[in-house]
Amino acid sequence: MIEKDYLILLKQAQIKLHRSFLLVEASLQDLIRYDMTKNYTPKELEPYDALSDRFIRCIEVFVRYFKTYEYYNYAVASDTFRDGLNKMATLGLITDVTLWMRMRDTRNKIVHDYLPEHTQAMFDNIMGDFFIELKQTKLKIDQFHAQL
Repeated sequence: MIEKDYLILLKQAQIKLHRSFLLVEASLQDLIRYDMTKNYTPKELEPYDALSDRFIRCIEVFVRYFKTYEYYNYAVASDTFRDGLNKMATLGLITDVTLWMRMRDTRNKIVHDYLPEHTQAMFDNIMGDFFIELKQTKLKIDQFHAQL
């Protein structure tokens, strides 16, 4: 594949990333901190469920973007997720590999074993450090595309 093709794929991935990020951001706008001591009704849980679902998709979209960006820069994909993240850090797209590993781990926990005792910490992370990193990474990606 030639560089022009990767640029087209990157632009498409950026559009998906932007849309996905906006959904997470919208979920967070009026959401208050999850209270593990509260007995939520199903209706009260809906915004938190929406945030979880949107976070899962957002992480997946960012990871797909990273893979495309990696192909654009190196013409080959990393063998492991961590190696790919290390390359993204080297390229300046992400600030903290360990945080991204935690974000992916949280995504996997939501998908596979949504444990009630971890719910408050999960939402605290999504509403805090994870969102900040997503926002910073999105800004760096937008800056890259503005230079093209």
